[in-house]
Amino acid sequence: MIAIQLPDGSKRPFDGPVTVGQVAASIGAGLAKAALGGRVDGKLVDLSFLIERDAQLAIVTEKDADGLELIRHSTAHLLAYAVKELFPDAQVTIGPVIENGFYYDFAYKRPFTPEDLAAIEVKMQELAKKDEKVERRVLPRDEAIAYFKGLGEAYKAELIGAIPAGEEVSLYREGAFEDLCRGPHVPSTGKLKHFKLMKVAGAYWRGDHRNEMLQRVYGTAWCTKEDLAAYLTRLEEAEKRDHRRLGAELDLFHLDEHSPGTVFWHPKGWTVWQEVEQYMRRVYRDNGYQEVKGPQIVDRVLWEKSGHWEKYRDAMFTTESDKREYALKPMNCPGHILIFKQGVKSYRDLPLRYGEFGQCHRNEPTGGLHGIMRVRAFTQDDGHIFCTEDMILPECVVYTELLQKVYKDFGFTDILYKVATRPAARIGSDEIWDKAEHALMESLRRSGCEFVIAPGDGAFYGPKIEYTLKDALGREWQCGTMQVDFSMAQRLDAHYVAEDSSHRPPVMLHRAIVGSLERFIGILIEQHAGALPAWLAPTQVVIASISEGQADYAQEVAKMLQKQGLRAQADVRADKITYKIRSHSLQKVPYILVVGDKEKANRSVAVRARGNQDLGVMGLDDFQSKIAADIAAKV
Repeated sequence: MIAIQLPDGSKRPFDGPVTVGQVAASIGAGLAKAALGGRVDGKLVDLSFLIERDAQLAIVTEKDADGLELIRHSTAHLLAYAVKELFPDAQVTIGPVIENGFYYDFAYKRPFTPEDLAAIEVKMQELAKKDEKVERRVLPRDEAIAYFKGLGEAYKAELIGAIPAGEEVSLYREGAFEDLCRGPHVPSTGKLKHFKLMKVAGAYWRGDHRNEMLQRVYGTAWCTKEDLAAYLTRLEEAEKRDHRRLGAELDLFHLDEHSPGTVFWHPKGWTVWQEVEQYMRRVYRDNGYQEVKGPQIVDRVLWEKSGHWEKYRDAMFTTESDKREYALKPMNCPGHILIFKQGVKSYRDLPLRYGEFGQCHRNEPTGGLHGIMRVRAFTQDDGHIFCTEDMILPECVVYTELLQKVYKDFGFTDILYKVATRPAARIGSDEIWDKAEHALMESLRRSGCEFVIAPGDGAFYGPKIEYTLKDALGREWQCGTMQVDFSMAQRLDAHYVAEDSSHRPPVMLHRAIVGSLERFIGILIEQHAGALPAWLAPTQVVIASISEGQADYAQEVAKMLQKQGLRAQADVRADKITYKIRSHSLQKVPYILVVGDKEKANRSVAVRARGNQDLGVMGLDDFQSKIAADIAAKV
């Protein structure tokens, strides 16, 4: 007799071993039909999984996040099944679940075409409608290697060969297709109904550029038709908002193969950059930070002492001079410690807050570069707070409040909070990590923030809070961070004189609000679809004359607004006014002021706001008051 405990606390007795599917059927026919898998004592399993002892069980349906995971994993196998049906000579390799979908890598003699992708998707639909049962079996490692070699699947055989001798591996079959996989999977292909293949790209076998180039087919899968349609709509909207396209259309920046992974900022884009930087500089000034600036190139010895050389060496750009090895800094923290060490610091000086717009370099893989979102040269609004242990909690509480205000000013109000705890490879004692993790969690509780735990995701020197904002499309961007570090200052011999005259290492709080300015500006561009709010817009006002007779007045108004600190320009070209309005509307200028003879005579302007809003005729003072209020309110 065994007892199965369900999520509501009730228990169901069974005479002997029972499968997850049988338990679902015992509860009701409706649940049995909807079931996709189960969680047995927390582990995700197939419906065919045999429960042989007392256990806790949750039946997984499409209403659960695990259900979507099962659907996507199984749809990746369905993709491979369809490819093998249409292209028998293709070899299958790996096919994991990824965010919003899945992919599968194939080795084939020629590139897949868009027509091939369409045919594969049709074949997937045909196979799904067959509702073929998905069955699991287990083979000894060597037998599995021989099996896949016999099928001509060399990549699968190589994968299995990396498993220790004597081990067993699991295979899943659906119809004529069988694949190596840990599972779990949906019970039959008929559960897979709402999917779409998205694109094909190149990918090296096992991610190593020295290996063969494979073809990676990406797809998406959802539980309902409505979810799939909504996702495709979001993708379409995201494409319209793509910062790379808008960056070119709005003349903000460009990327160039002469310097991959770096950004060439154009005058308009650099204006946006400066607005963000100057805003953050005011944040520094108004919240007790002292701005500092460290060098770009630092001796390898410092990176070894700080621990970064061991962890990040492969991502560092290095150079050599006078038989000494240097690295372009990938982060700013060791430099700030060297600044802290200059002169004697007392407990009375703490907390000491340093802030820097520090340019960093990291040798990101070429395939990982993405517009200005993922680059090799970037600037952080990087800050470090040197404090005592007793100061950690109040500093973190104040910081969270500050971060929330900054995000709100940039148009983000939906923030997610995550505490990343100690990783397996770390420095410092468990006692120190206990203190640091407790301080971060308690600071969020006192700030009234709900948070989740990310076990093992902390930095090697300390745990951290990750602040993630949601944009207009519901996408998540992790930007801000607060890290508690008991170790690095001590490793670099930094101390302060305590109240009892002893020398103690300070606790170091690593913090950034927007993170990489390049990435944050890319997020802003996509959040606002290029239509940046008036306070950030590179050109805030255009004064367009209807004819040559108002050119002098348009230029006068522009100069007057410029003296008020506005980014204004006059358009006195001989083009028709409708053309001028359209041209500046496409450039997403917040305000276009049209001036004709009547406006010139009355010292007024006809105001058009972005979005084709006609605000009517205003006196110059009234318009100045309006745009000043917009800028002050950050709208």
